[in-house]
Amino acid sequence: MARSPDVLLAGDMANERLRAALLQRGVSIAQLAEAIAVDPKTVERWVTKGRAPYRKHRYAVASYLDTDETYLWPSALTRDQVASASESEIVTVYPHRWAVPRDVWGRLFASASEEIGVLVYSGLFLADDTGLVRMFGEKADAGVRVRMLLGDPDSAEVAQRGRDEGIDDGMAAKIRNVLVLYRELIGRDNIEFRLHATVLYNSIYQADDQFLVNTHVYGVPAGNAPVFHLRKVAGGDMVATYAESFERVWDGARPIGS
Repeated sequence: MARSPDVLLAGDMANERLRAALLQRGVSIAQLAEAIAVDPKTVERWVTKGRAPYRKHRYAVASYLDTDETYLWPSALTRDQVASASESEIVTVYPHRWAVPRDVWGRLFASASEEIGVLVYSGLFLADDTGLVRMFGEKADAGVRVRMLLGDPDSAEVAQRGRDEGIDDGMAAKIRNVLVLYRELIGRDNIEFRLHATVLYNSIYQADDQFLVNTHVYGVPAGNAPVFHLRKVAGGDMVATYAESFERVWDGARPIGS
């Protein structure tokens, strides 16, 4: 008799994360079963009984539902496996943002087929690059969702960051300058701008499953701080951590003009 493609039984408790992911994406148990070539009864056990699939099926389900394996089955991987996969997400580390070659930024955003996300206080170096600004517009025209999160120039958090960097009101002035440089993008289809008022520990630049993460260091301009180039790997959670942080800031930010 063939073995069922599932393993550990999680106390006969339903997997509510998997159930929610199916509902959110409008995918039925039968559709998921067909997509990953398993019996619908097996998928039903994954949902209602909390059974954990074998690794290849966990990966297939997570890919099909566009989510993370470790989110759907947080106990399926050992800590060592998660740590190893997460370490593999590190493509390279740059000692300073200014050390990141210009073509790396271009290749990052050019690779996006679904989503571009930028979370900064000002990100003046991007807005000042007419080639990248044009690329954002072209990507949006091609159907890519472009989300830009800038610091609220009137917020206390931006004022504090300006003091931390020793430029005082200069940070708010840079953001206002950036808004002028992006004026041709504001209001275009598939491009959204929001202003946030958060203590920003990292600037995040996303293109689908790739991220450039610019750390913020007290008293050091972002251009002199390190940058991590990350790419999503199944089972890793570094990229997911930064992606979730981006979403939290996005949810709390206000659209420009509101």
